[in-house]
Formats: sequence, structure tokens, C-alpha cells
Amino acid sequence: MPATGQTSPCLWTPLPQSRLGPCDRYKHACCSYDGTVYVLGGRDSGCLGDFWKYSVVLDEWTRLSCTGEAAPEELEQHTMVAHKGFLYVFGGMWDSPFTGRRCPLWVFDTVNQKWVPCQGKTSSPQTQRPSNRKGHSAVVLGSAMLVYGGFMDIKGPVQEFWSLNLYTMAWSPLSGSERGSSGPGPRHNHSAVAYQSDMFLFGGLKGLREQRDFWKWNSTNHTWTCLKPGPPRLTGHAAVTYRDSMLLFGGGESHSSPNNGLWRYSFSSQSWSRVASLPGSDAPGRIHHCCAGLGRSYEADTGSSSPAPDSKPKHFRNRCFPASQPDIEMETFSKGLSSPAPDARSETGSDCLTFDNKAFRKQWSCSDDPLLRQEHGDLLKNLPDALLVLGGRPYSRHSPISIWSVTLTDC
Repeated sequence: MPATGQTSPCLWTPLPQSRLGPCDRYKHACCSYDGTVYVLGGRDSGCLGDFWKYSVVLDEWTRLSCTGEAAPEELEQHTMVAHKGFLYVFGGMWDSPFTGRRCPLWVFDTVNQKWVPCQGKTSSPQTQRPSNRKGHSAVVLGSAMLVYGGFMDIKGPVQEFWSLNLYTMAWSPLSGSERGSSGPGPRHNHSAVAYQSDMFLFGGLKGLREQRDFWKWNSTNHTWTCLKPGPPRLTGHAAVTYRDSMLLFGGGESHSSPNNGLWRYSFSSQSWSRVASLPGSDAPGRIHHCCAGLGRSYEADTGSSSPAPDSKPKHFRNRCFPASQPDIEMETFSKGLSSPAPDARSETGSDCLTFDNKAFRKQWSCSDDPLLRQEHGDLLKNLPDALLVLGGRPYSRHSPISIWSVTLTDC
């Protein structure tokens, strides 16, 4: 991993949204699965209970049902992860005598596009389970969802560490949950990602103090290891796993000072670097936002953060093209490269450029040829690796959700 300042700058691009999608928000949850981004709940002027999916290739939002006994109510500071065709939502309820008797877990079937009862996937009784919380983290490691920390209404920040077996739907506490044990300790509004057999946790609030400590939990020997920190003290940030790296964006040391820093941690070299932006293309500072990764390096359920060894770049006829240029044949995307928007050819010669798909309709003249939809599957398979930043504070009331994208390469 190159040292800080040696990585090539990358280009941030806003994706203009129509009012047919979700409103701008913060403290929501999102995840990507099979090329689709799902967004649930959060806050604007109040707590939200809407549920949406977004196709980046088609630039289309679809509102999904969030009613019925199996669906969640309004949520904020909850988590949502994907595994083998299901989305798992945990926490984020308003505390009440009613919610205190519930396990705050909901399951969405992405194939049938509906919420399903948790007990519908298992007949095993749940003898122990975590209670409601906010600002926790959740990751998928193998066939388990790991939930760490969070803020509970009466207890305040906790260091509870739970594992949910996604086949039996049985909960079990993990080591590091005990008071006084080694590990991150009580905290909330932190970030966590999974890589191979480990979970990596950064920052957040410990009591009233923002943190910059960095921890690794090994699922083989069930031990915590404190690693070298990189970014400054952060809370309300977001992180994803990208190939053999962890990408961390935004957050701040206070709610009134969100930043726009993009940091990259290399698991192989165990080093941090800050990813620079091309001049004039900085993303705005955000806190309590969400990040989602798209592209072959984010393929779900592969058990690895890297593309398959036999993955080969493919050709397809791209129906979106610069208004001043003819339709072009593209070879995609052995290095995650793409053709730039007309105004994106930087004098620096950077290869970190935006993908010319229909989501960039403000910058491109896109044909509505029916073949675009027919080729949706091919386009989806050949998306370049991109990081999306959705919503967050500061937010714009009565406006569509803000989305910023940066195309990722080996730079």
C-alpha cells in the first residue's frame, strides 16, 4: 500500500436525484446487494419508516412495502446487512414497554421482495437474544451477523458483542462482551467491516469522548487486538470493505464539524493512507451518512473481498455516451476504468474517472433504447468499482437524498 500522499487522486461526482426517490436524511441504514442499493428509515425532521431500492444502472428508485406484521416500524441508527438473498435489519426502535419485549430483528427477502417472519427460517427457540439499541455496528462474517456495542436507553453505551447464526437464527454472546475484558469497550456511532475471518472496528463514541482507536477481532481464536490508528477522532462515519482494504469516509469529532476525508486501510500491509481528490471534485463533509460499494469487488456471498481469479473483462455496447461523441465500444473493466464525462478529463491524467451509465444523465446524453434494459445484466456485471455516499448531515429538507460517487481503481 503506498504511503499517504502517494495514491493517485480520485474524482467525486454527485448523482442528481429526482423527487421520485427518498427524501434527504441521516441516521438511516443502507446496503448493496446484487447491484442494488437498499435504503431504510432514518431521520429528517422526524423519524422515517420508508424503504427504497435504487438501481444505479437504470437510475431508478422503487419504493418497497414496509407494512405488515413482519416489517419494521420507523427506525433510526439501525443496521442493515445482506446475506444470500436476505437483508437483516437490527435495532433502531424507539424504546417503550412494547418494544422492550421484542427482539429488534427484521428480515427482507430480496427475491420475493417482501418482509418475512424471523421464525420462518427456523424452528429453533431463541433462549437468549440482544435487546434494542442504536448506533451499533453489524457485519456478516461467514454465516453469522456480528453486532457490536450501541447505545441503550437506560444503560447508555454498551460493549455487548453478539453473533446471529443466519441459518438457525440463534443468538449467542461472544467474548469481549464482559465488563473489564480487553477490547474496544462500550461505544456507539463507530464503524465496523468484515474481512476474511476478522472484524475491524474503528472510532466512535466511548462515553462522551470521540475515539480513534482501531481494533481487530479474530473469529478463530475469539480475541481482540488493538491496531495502529490512522484517521483522526471520528464519530458518525461509515466504512466498507474493498478488495484487500477498508474504506472509511466522513464523520467528525462533533456533529457540527463533519468532514469529507476518505481513508484507506490495507489489510495486507497494515497501513493507512488518505485518498486525495482531484482539484474541484471534493465530496461535501457528511456525518451520520451511509456508504455502499458497487462493482465486482463487492460481489456478495463470495467469501472473499476480491474478484474470482478467472474473472475477465467483458465487452458490451454502452448505450450512454457523451452528447458530443458517437456511440463507442468499451472494454470493461480490468482496472476499474471508465470513460469520463465531457468535463471530467483532468489535466492530471488521472485514471480515476466516473462510469458513463444512466445515473449520470445530467452529464451524459443517454439513449432510452430498449436494449439498455435488455443489457441490464451485462451492465451490472461490468460496473466499475464505486463507492456511494448516501445522505447524512447536513441535509436538505424537502429535497431528494444526496448521493455522491467515487470510482475506485488500483490508484
